[in-house]
Amino acid sequence: MEKQTEKKYCAVFTGGGTGGHIYPGLAVVDELKAKLDCKIYWFGSSRGMDKSLVEKSGSCDRFIGIPSGKLRRYFSLKTAVDMMRIVAGFLKAFFVLLKLKPDFVFSKGGFVSVPPCFAAKVLHIPVYTHECDFSPGLATKLNAKCAHRILVSYEETIGFFSVAKRSAITVTGNPVRPVFYKADASIGAKFLGFSKTEKPKKPVMLVLGGSGGAKQINEIVSQNLSFLCEHFVVVHQFGSSQKIEDFSSEVQTLIDKKLYMPFRFIYQEMPHVLAFVDFVFSRSGANTLWEAAVLKKPLLLLPLEGSGTRGDQVENADYFVKQGAAYRLFLNDKDTSNALKDSILLFEDKHFRDKLSSNIFALLPKIRPAVAIADLLINENWNKV
Repeated sequence: MEKQTEKKYCAVFTGGGTGGHIYPGLAVVDELKAKLDCKIYWFGSSRGMDKSLVEKSGSCDRFIGIPSGKLRRYFSLKTAVDMMRIVAGFLKAFFVLLKLKPDFVFSKGGFVSVPPCFAAKVLHIPVYTHECDFSPGLATKLNAKCAHRILVSYEETIGFFSVAKRSAITVTGNPVRPVFYKADASIGAKFLGFSKTEKPKKPVMLVLGGSGGAKQINEIVSQNLSFLCEHFVVVHQFGSSQKIEDFSSEVQTLIDKKLYMPFRFIYQEMPHVLAFVDFVFSRSGANTLWEAAVLKKPLLLLPLEGSGTRGDQVENADYFVKQGAAYRLFLNDKDTSNALKDSILLFEDKHFRDKLSSNIFALLPKIRPAVAIADLLINENWNKV
């Protein structure tokens, strides 16, 4: 589709709380901007990381913070305060949408996305909502009540919606930022301190401890760091809540030998680092899975599970494992070290990694999800004008 310049179009994107609710939306924004002249506003939480992530990307014309509150399925004394924030978020979204008059609202989920979607419905503005995970979260279920179209990443996700809603569902896959499709392993090597003539003698393992710090993964790496560095070069994004000193007394020695490379957070260089490494050890958030798929990277997954999660990461992990595209780590509370060692040593075998790599790449749709979604939004809203 050639870039159009006849009219300045306007759209609102909304979502936040984590990068998982922001980065895929920004991928769609980038594709829209590449196709036609349009203004894109992002509605996110007035608290937290939303503003920083959106503005740092440079993709949107403006970030607009709105009040947001947590949607709970259980009783809590905080519910009353959060309900007031939700109502305040609805009112602000309503009046800003009334002023902007966008052609549509696109939601990437998170609690902050619900008030704008309901405000858009009241104003008769078309609503689109996208779900990254295998099963829809509460925000997506609520936004689906307002949605003109529901977009999902997996064919199987359709079964989680009512029969009445299924005609409005389109399977697109999960949007991944264009930079991952252009990632350069040589840039990743340079960032990590390697040159064309100085290549690692061991497989390079990328540990994703999360932007905020995935405590369980960080602790496992800390407890087994010497063992890991015997077999792999360990690149470790450990998150903002962790300190390097917490890991091991041997850290500096391992750093000096270029066997351990800890980073609080890798931002712009992450696509290139991911292109360079041999495999990834991480949680199973949708973004990580699909970014790895784009770059054909084998995955060792330790999904977040328990009372603090709805089980979406377990579902994501199990789907990829069933497709032969990843390997899941099951921990024994009494012997986590041996459980890790038994699983991770499989990744020393290049043939094992190559099989996972081939299978994960095969999961990608023929058309890039962000491109497919951008085309759908343009065809349903702006090609009619």
